[in-house]
Amino acid sequence: MKNQNTLSLSTRISSPCPPFFQKLRNAGLVLAAISGAILTAPVSLPAAVITAAGYLATAGIVASAVSAATVKQETK
Repeated sequence: MKNQNTLSLSTRISSPCPPFFQKLRNAGLVLAAISGAILTAPVSLPAAVITAAGYLATAGIVASAVSAATVKQETK
């Protein structure tokens, strides 16, 4: 017998998201976009800046993915 609290990934992604996680998802996307721009900059940047931008891109993508999978729970 299946647990009633189990949701498929496609259901989670298409369900409404709490406001906090919407803001966190958007912040993660902005962070990933800025770090992507730094990584693809046509100028020569120090290695520390490139490394930090790579870590920020990873953090932004993970925050966005986790935030997109949260769902607003119905209270009874």
